Amino acid sequence: MRVALLTEGARPHPQRGAGGWCDRLAEGLPEHGFELYLLTGPEGAGPERPSPARRGAYELALWGRRPGGRAPGALRRRRYAGAYEQLVRALVLPGERAGFGPGLYRLAALAREDGALPAFLASAHARRLLERIWRLPGVDTAAGQPLVCDVLVAADLLEQCLRPLSAPWYGTGPGGLGAVDLCHVVGGGPAALPALVARHLHGVPFVVTEHGLHLRDQYLGYREAPYRWPVRALLLSFFRALTEETYRQAAILTPGSAHDQQWQRRCGADPARTRVVYEGTPAVDRPAAGPEPAAPVLVWAGALEPGRDPELALHAFARVRAALPAARLVVYGEEVVPGYRAHCAAVAERLGVAEAVDFAGRPGSLAGAWESGTVAVFSGLSQRSPRLLADAMLSGRAVVSTDAGVAREVVGPTGLLVPARDPRALAGACLALLRDEERRGRLGLAGRLRAQERFAVEPVIGAFREIYLELVSLYPAFPGGGGGGEDGPVPRPFARPAEYWPADGPRGGAQEAPADGGGSGDEQCGGTGRTGVREPAGQRTAELAEAL
Repeated sequence: MRVALLTEGARPHPQRGAGGWCDRLAEGLPEHGFELYLLTGPEGAGPERPSPARRGAYELALWGRRPGGRAPGALRRRRYAGAYEQLVRALVLPGERAGFGPGLYRLAALAREDGALPAFLASAHARRLLERIWRLPGVDTAAGQPLVCDVLVAADLLEQCLRPLSAPWYGTGPGGLGAVDLCHVVGGGPAALPALVARHLHGVPFVVTEHGLHLRDQYLGYREAPYRWPVRALLLSFFRALTEETYRQAAILTPGSAHDQQWQRRCGADPARTRVVYEGTPAVDRPAAGPEPAAPVLVWAGALEPGRDPELALHAFARVRAALPAARLVVYGEEVVPGYRAHCAAVAERLGVAEAVDFAGRPGSLAGAWESGTVAVFSGLSQRSPRLLADAMLSGRAVVSTDAGVAREVVGPTGLLVPARDPRALAGACLALLRDEERRGRLGLAGRLRAQERFAVEPVIGAFREIYLELVSLYPAFPGGGGGGEDGPVPRPFARPAEYWPADGPRGGAQEAPADGGGSGDEQCGGTGRTGVREPAGQRTAELAEAL
C-alpha cells in the first residue's frame, strides 16, 4: 500500500523526525511504499543523506518568508475573509469553538483553487479582520486586549501555522495525498494539517504517532516565547483547537506511553481509537556497560533546566557524600536556561560537595555516560519521555528515579522510585544500591531485559503493520475507472477492498450509488475516486456471496 509520512523537522536536527524513527519504519515495512511529506525550516535544503523515507521527499518551508503569489480578487477575498473570520472567532470566542474545523476546511478548499491563501493571510485586510474579531465583546480574557503590535505578530504566526493548507499536495495525481492509501502523521501539530485536508477532501484515513505530545511542548515552549501574553494565548488556542480536531478525525492514535495516552484523552481522544506503541530504539542491540568504576559514582544526565531538577540530585548527593566520602557525582547535559549551570555549581559549592561534582557537559555517547557510573539517577519533576530512562536501563546499570511522568511505567519493579522533591528519599535509595552490589546487578539486569522487551524495533514494526492493514480494511479505496486491463493502470495491492476481486475480472467504473440516493462515491468526493462513506456490511456480504 502507499503510505504518506507527514512530519515536521529542521535540517540541523533531522533525527527527531524523518532521519531516525521514520527511516526505521520504512525499512521495517519494505512491502509498502512510503512517501515523505516534510515541513522544514526556512532553508529547505535537500536531505544530507539518502534514506528509504526521504528519497523523493515533498517539502514545504513552514517558517520564514512566505511563498510568493498574487492576492485574491475582490470576490475571492470575501470568501477567504468569511472562512478566516470563522476560524478566528473559534479561537477567541468560547461559544464558537465548533467553528474551527469548518473554517479550516473552507480555507483549504479556497487555497486549493487558487493558491492565494498565504497572500491573503499576509494582507492588510486579514490583519484588520483579525484585529476586529480579537477586540469583540465576550472574547476570552486570556487573549484579550491586544495592541497593534500584537495583531501584526499574531497575523504572521497564524500565516505560518496555516501554510500547509496551501501546499501542492492535494489531489489524486502524482504526489497527491488523495492517491495514497493512508497518511501517517509523526509528531502532530502543523504536520497534521495535510492529513486533515486529505481526510476531508478524499476520505483518506490517517494515523497519529506522538512520542512527545506537541500540545504539551507548545504550552511549555510559549512560557518563554518573546511575545506578549495575548499573542501567546491566541497561538495556544490555535494549537489546542488543532489538536482536538486532529484527535477527533484520526482513525487511530498511537502515543508513545500510557502517560501520554492520558494526556490525549484529556484533549478529547477516543480511548477506543488509542493504542500505546512504544518508541523503538536500535540501542536494544547495544552491549551492556562494562565493569563498574572502582569508586561509587552517581551519573545524572539530561538538559540543565529547572524541570529536570538537578538541584535535587545535588542535595541528595550531599547526604550520600556524608555517608560515603569516596562517592562522586557526574552531571552530563547542556545548559538550556542561561546561567543555570553556574547556579547549580553555586548550589554544590554551598553544600560543600563542589570538589566531588563534575559538570561534564554534553557526553560523547550516552552509552559511555552510563558506563562511567555505578548508578543512574533521574531527579526530574516530570519525566515526559521514556527515551532517556530506557537508554539508561539498556546499559545494565541500576536506576533510581523520581516517581514522575513515565518513570513508573518505564522502570516498573526493576528500579527504585522515590517522591519528587524529596532529597532524603533520593539519597536513601542511592545509598541502598551503592552499598549492595548484588542488588545493583540484579536490578540492572532486570531493567535491561525490560527495556529490550518494550523498546525493541521489531514490536513497533509489527504493531504498525497490523494497524495499516486494519485501517485499509475499514477505509477501503474505490478508484474511479477500471484497472488491470491492457490500457489501464497496473493494480496496486490494497488499492481496492477485498470484495472487489472475487468477481469475474476487475470491475471497472465508479461504484453504484448508495441506497439512500446520495450519488456515487466519486460524486460525493468531488470526482476524486475515493468515497468517504462505507457500504453497509450486509450489502457487501450479499455482493460477495453472489459473486462466489
